[in-house]
Amino acid sequence: QVQLVESGGGAVQAGDSLRLSCATSGRTFSSGTMGWFRQAPGKEREFVARIRGNIEMVLIADAVEGRFAISRDNAKNKLFLQMDSLKAEDTGLYFCAAALKNLYGTNRPSDYDYWGQGTQVTVSS
Repeated sequence: QVQLVESGGGAVQAGDSLRLSCATSGRTFSSGTMGWFRQAPGKEREFVARIRGNIEMVLIADAVEGRFAISRDNAKNKLFLQMDSLKAEDTGLYFCAAALKNLYGTNRPSDYDYWGQGTQVTVSS
């Protein structure tokens, strides 16, 4: 059974940092795409960042460019999201997602095959 489990969320002040982790089990995604999405109350799920395949091409959403960084450790089956200079608008439930194939030119949630349950990030100003 494939599982994605996020951790590292919390309640912080604006300007603080958090590091989210996603541990995968049940299969490896080293040749696929892994990503982070977030969802604020009353809003649609929003793309944050993705890292593609074993050449580790990265795409970051404009809203978090320069503040967030995505990385992966394929040997440990883990995905990370380093979040610096957090803002109140970064508040939301953050989800880890995995696609079995490499994704090109698309950031839709429907392109991902597996999802975690999410970890809450709350940033107060």
